[in-house]
Amino acid sequence: MNKNIQLNKNLIVKALQKPARDFNRNDIIKYIIDNDIQMVNFMYPAGDGRLKTLNFIINDLEYLETILTTGERVDGSSLFKFVEAGNSDLYAIPRFNTAFVDPFAEIPTVTMLCSFFDKDGRPLESSPVDTLVKASESFTKTTGMELYAMGELEFYVIGPNDMHFQATDQRGYHESAPFAKFNDFRTKCMAYIAQAGGQIKYGHSEVGNFTVGDLIYEQNEIEFLPVPALEAADQLMIAKWIIRNVAYREGLDVTFAPKITTGKAGSGLHVHMKLVKDGHNRMLDSERKLSDDAKKLIAGLMELAPSITAFGNTNPTSYFRLVPHQEAPTNICWGDRNRSVLVRVPLGWTSSADMSAFANPGTEKSEINGAEKQTVEIRSADGSADIYQLLASLAVAARHGFEMENALEVAEKNYVSVNIHDEENAERLKQLRQLPVNCADSADALEQQREIYEKDGVFSKRMIDGVQKKLRDYNDAKTVDDAKKDPRLMQELVNKYFYCG
Repeated sequence: MNKNIQLNKNLIVKALQKPARDFNRNDIIKYIIDNDIQMVNFMYPAGDGRLKTLNFIINDLEYLETILTTGERVDGSSLFKFVEAGNSDLYAIPRFNTAFVDPFAEIPTVTMLCSFFDKDGRPLESSPVDTLVKASESFTKTTGMELYAMGELEFYVIGPNDMHFQATDQRGYHESAPFAKFNDFRTKCMAYIAQAGGQIKYGHSEVGNFTVGDLIYEQNEIEFLPVPALEAADQLMIAKWIIRNVAYREGLDVTFAPKITTGKAGSGLHVHMKLVKDGHNRMLDSERKLSDDAKKLIAGLMELAPSITAFGNTNPTSYFRLVPHQEAPTNICWGDRNRSVLVRVPLGWTSSADMSAFANPGTEKSEINGAEKQTVEIRSADGSADIYQLLASLAVAARHGFEMENALEVAEKNYVSVNIHDEENAERLKQLRQLPVNCADSADALEQQREIYEKDGVFSKRMIDGVQKKLRDYNDAKTVDDAKKDPRLMQELVNKYFYCG
């Protein structure tokens, strides 16, 4: 038996004895028949960033084959603002490689994510999913490499405070029970996410924890493994859906909001990336130093950083988090291990030392190559992001880095080796560009750089226009500053966007 299949937690993978990436229509039909599955669910992301659901009862084999082949017609104008009501028919077509057994359904159910197609059978031009597909293909066409991504999903769990074994305020990082109250909740979520196909790296409690009255707010994180960008987006979407469902069933509350109170840790959606060619990571060179390819990727992120916030920081509360001294970036720069920068390079894997052999004397030397784990991490985005648009914007930025003739110079110019907010680095700080400070700024930055996103038809003009309109409709150029001074106004905004993303 294939050991990878044996260890995989997706029930369909185990039953079919093949990886999800290889699923076809007949595989799904076989699993449904063999396991007495009675219902199929289609799920798809809409313009509000949430997954929507369409339920099918399996009447007979012909009907099952029909829905798996032709999908179903849906009202696009109810899903996306850019779809006109007079021409709103879209077709939701399931992607078989996303199939999983619904962990919450009382009736045995197989669920799949869908892509959208228009009346002529073409991928919907302004669909976030198709935009990510086009961005990934454009990157590969330009570079000959594949862009892998992984998300760090941060969120607060909120529940009753029993007053026993109180954790230290803002010192919750990797805390264990009983001081961390929601570890069992997080691990249950992780188990369900894995059953749904999510490739999880690890989970842990995060820095943020505080109490308000009888409630405790405890920050958690679930981090994923690098996979092709579309798979990474799918996994994050399903994970958010699962976390919210587990919370609802256990009488808890959950928020992915970027900032829920002043002076406490905000929640980000950090994204790690790596470049893959012929199955190998290209982030380090033969001397285990950051490669020129990696620096070109970073240069692209530096150049498009102001406009990436248009996709990754999409409501006014995003800009309560992007403030100095909160482990969230405000300046456009990058560095090694440094958590004050926008793009961080965790260089723990550049050493060729066998650390396991030191920790475990007598252990045989491992053949595992730590260099394959090397990534770069962009730290600006948060849970308000449209995940598919965000990863598409990162793919565009990565491609742009390879198209820039001066990419290596740009990377060098924006490198910092110190905490940029320390007083002695004030002059260096003045030389760096700033991230946008509100939604209006992000819309302006996107307008200035929109041609790069629209190149090769990756982002449609309609999508860019729609993102800008949404950002500008907040009219938050003054609101964000006012709310930083007025706790009541800030709390009103936090409550309004509490369930964002």
